[in-house]
Amino acid sequence: MPTVEKRLAALGITLPQPVAPVANYVPFVRVGSLVHISGQISIDSDGGIKGTVGADVDLETAIAAARLCGVNLIAQMKAAAEGNLARVVRVVKLNGFVQVGPDFIDIPKVINGCSDLMVEAFGEAGRHARSAVGVYRLPLGFAVEVDAVVELT
Repeated sequence: MPTVEKRLAALGITLPQPVAPVANYVPFVRVGSLVHISGQISIDSDGGIKGTVGADVDLETAIAAARLCGVNLIAQMKAAAEGNLARVVRVVKLNGFVQVGPDFIDIPKVINGCSDLMVEAFGEAGRHARSAVGVYRLPLGFAVEVDAVVELT
């Protein structure tokens, strides 16, 4: 069975350095075997994906933004697991937030960008419970933000 790192490599994904918090919070908190990962925005080294979905961001771009949040979540998982993604037992829950215009309703389709990546990377252990919510604004104008709860060994 391929490792998470091999699956990510096959997908052409190189994990970035975990994104540092932009306010007074920590990137993750471990309680027992559960790790609560703070919201990860759709940022990358090129600046990321900002804007309002359904207004100046189309569905395909929004899905890519959610996938980018997933990449950032996996980078935080790796940091929480002291560099060893094999310690991830299960992706327990994702909470997805999409900055949407007044007529946009395909919020679950957007968050599938992150959900699909979790399954691609972790297989059955990547299947999770989830919330997908449309919001008026997200931090720094980013299109998507996703937080997670993950079980580690």
